[in-house]
Amino acid sequence: MGRMPSQLQQAMTARVERGDFPGLVAVVARDDQVSVEAVGVTAFGGDVPMRRDTPFRIASMTKPVMAVATLMLAEDDLLDLEEPVARLLPELAGQRVLARPDGPLGETVGAERPVTVADLLTFTLGFGAVIDGDRVDPPWPIVRAWQELDLQMLGMWPRTPHGPDEWIKRFGSLPLITQPGSRWHYNAGTLILGVLLARAAGKPLGDLLRERVFEPLGMTSTGFSSPRAAELPTQYENGDTQEIGAAGDWGRQPVFPSGSGGLISTADDYLAFARLLLAKGVHGGTRLLSEQSVEAMTTNHLSPAQIESGSFFLEGSGWGYGLAVTVAADEVSGPGRYGWSGGCGTTWFNDPREGLTLIVLSQVSDLLWNGTIPEFGKLAYNFRP
Repeated sequence: MGRMPSQLQQAMTARVERGDFPGLVAVVARDDQVSVEAVGVTAFGGDVPMRRDTPFRIASMTKPVMAVATLMLAEDDLLDLEEPVARLLPELAGQRVLARPDGPLGETVGAERPVTVADLLTFTLGFGAVIDGDRVDPPWPIVRAWQELDLQMLGMWPRTPHGPDEWIKRFGSLPLITQPGSRWHYNAGTLILGVLLARAAGKPLGDLLRERVFEPLGMTSTGFSSPRAAELPTQYENGDTQEIGAAGDWGRQPVFPSGSGGLISTADDYLAFARLLLAKGVHGGTRLLSEQSVEAMTTNHLSPAQIESGSFFLEGSGWGYGLAVTVAADEVSGPGRYGWSGGCGTTWFNDPREGLTLIVLSQVSDLLWNGTIPEFGKLAYNFRP
């Protein structure tokens, strides 16, 4: 075990003492040295301490896990990244494209090319969150349509009531928003991918992830539900307590397991996942994923125009498969850092050049925009075994 940088410990304590968070768990790892710090409690005004093994809703940190599972199935020849998704999802065959994103649903044109599995991973399928100025998902006809169909395209709660087959049938009734490959749209790709992976593997998504990812990595506390659901910290958004599902709801398997944001995990579990990627697909001396697959996953696949189209979420980063990849130096590091954050208040990155991992877990969504991520990110680079 290495010692966490004192400045990072101090920054965590300061954030808790001034009321930004009731508590935090942070992991910094470099090569074989790991430091874990838990500060504060699980709810404002509460008395349950944050612990190293506290479970968290990791929300969009689910997406990189989905990418790894996809690449595993591709290596098994159960799917091909360049194949049209309609082979496994015939409900999506023949989807047309809106003549303009904010236009009527009846005004469409043909798709210039099929949507591929790779498009789902890179979020370039032509469907997902839409931005109008500083508004996410404005009341355009397509947004109202997916809301009326109860598809829960961006929000994690309430969960959609539809099982995977019904969900994909309803999604297939909608046109795409933009031409495949033209723009980056957040989130929908990994929802669709969850249905596709289950069909490719012939088993429910939760079973697939457990057998191929969680069990081999020893991630015993990760899944779409948890027997420890009652231990989940209270969720806060914009300073308010939010009911992101009662604890009992997280104790049951969801009808539709969200590949975009449905997992619960812990600091050590997610560290095992992060280190698999740093080790280029090897865990405990066993190769689980090829080095080529890890390289493809952690390399930017977007053009400058596509990065610009996703600037609301990407903030200048590129996108690999299921995660962001920095393409230029920023306030934290040089290019090549990869990872992603979760809307419930979690974040993770690997820097392969430094052999460095940072994981920060809270359940305060403000973590994503209150300066915590760049502050802690810069301090993590001071970690030396």
